[in-house]
Amino acid sequence: MMRRILITLIVCFYILPTFAYTVDITTLGAKGDGITDNTAFIQKAIDDCSARKGGTVEIPSGHFLTRTLFLKSNVNLHLHFGAELLGSTDLDSYHKVFPELKGKESPALIFARGVANIAITGSGTINGQGAHQNFQHGNDSKGGPRRPKIIYFIGCNNVRVQDVTLRNSAYWTQDYEKCNGVIVRGVKVYSHANWNNDGLDIDSRNVVVSDCYIDCDDDALCLKSDTDTPCENVTVTNCVLKSNCNAIKFGTSSYSGFKNVTISNCTIDRASEDHIRQWYKNYPWIGTKHKTVVAGIALESVDGGIIENVSISDIAMQGVQTPIFVRLGDRKRTFSKQMSRINDVMISRIIARSEGKIACSITGVPGGDIKNIVISDVILVTDAEVAKTDIDLKVPEAIDKYPENRMFGTILPASGFYVRHVNGIAFNNIKMTTTNKDERPMFHLNDVKNFTQQGCTLNNAKVTLKKE
Repeated sequence: MMRRILITLIVCFYILPTFAYTVDITTLGAKGDGITDNTAFIQKAIDDCSARKGGTVEIPSGHFLTRTLFLKSNVNLHLHFGAELLGSTDLDSYHKVFPELKGKESPALIFARGVANIAITGSGTINGQGAHQNFQHGNDSKGGPRRPKIIYFIGCNNVRVQDVTLRNSAYWTQDYEKCNGVIVRGVKVYSHANWNNDGLDIDSRNVVVSDCYIDCDDDALCLKSDTDTPCENVTVTNCVLKSNCNAIKFGTSSYSGFKNVTISNCTIDRASEDHIRQWYKNYPWIGTKHKTVVAGIALESVDGGIIENVSISDIAMQGVQTPIFVRLGDRKRTFSKQMSRINDVMISRIIARSEGKIACSITGVPGGDIKNIVISDVILVTDAEVAKTDIDLKVPEAIDKYPENRMFGTILPASGFYVRHVNGIAFNNIKMTTTNKDERPMFHLNDVKNFTQQGCTLNNAKVTLKKE
């Protein structure tokens, strides 16, 4: 199966075309002065290239202000070194993708729907200017989706985004929804301008992400399932992920689910700046004065979808509150009448240093077990200091709550892994070290069936699993 997926993805890469016809936008009247509205000139270049059955729109060195651009079939938008596309700071000047959804219109700077063979390439920069006061509307609950994304592609085939830098989005940085055949390679993201500054959102099939550097305020790499089709056949490798939220996340939207996903050879670290959340100021239980990632790996299925056939391996992380968070919940069931499911997940070769008192957790709900999980070859160093008197064994179920590492409280009854409502789990070769006095057991199990462990140690001493 995985070989077939790889072959499909390779074919997707090689059929992305190159075109001889090129248009330099300055020949049509565009000015890189950072002031002139160049929307009409750039859009004409895109339209001309598409009408000729394919071409490259060249953005030379300069600062080119623009409103929404509609990318069309067989067009490569190429930004040369020194080129910068500047998004308009006038919120009303953006095309509203879903005008019927008041407050959630989902505008975008570069938008495409239902087209094929499109690309954004080059060593230039696309700057959403998201820090402008016109875009400061708070998070999702306060009108966040009114703010424009930088890239938003819906239902497109054969997409490539390569080598460009994406900066200062007003909302999510890039979103690929219901696309087939997506390559995101060598893309650099720096986005701390606003709430909900996700680095890369994927809700598509047959996707390869590689060699990207993502430094953002919200989730760095986020797989979503917001529609009636699953996010599937996704490969991610060789990326640096920095975040003030979750570094690798499946969810929160998880209506259809996630299938056949591999993530490997990535590093996770705290974001370069944190002027919005500042967990260390607002949540003293974290126990650090540093910026932190909420969860290194967060797998969440809470809306009736399924997570299955997932492999995450060779990940090094530091500065995280919780290294691994796996949650099966029962929040919404829009497309499926059945409960969410998480089956057949392998997490291996992980090196993690955590800051805070919220341990790794793998939790289902009563009547909804997570099944067949293998966690192997993990080196875990934690800084938490917890006394026996701080431990509360009464952990709430929180069945329909928003999934987040702190949903059960700020101290779990395990220092390493809290596991509940799971049928089939194996811990192999887990080496844990506590740098402060933590009187919690390494493992705490509640309603767990068919579990095994071998080669697990806490501070170099062999441990056994505690079952409630």
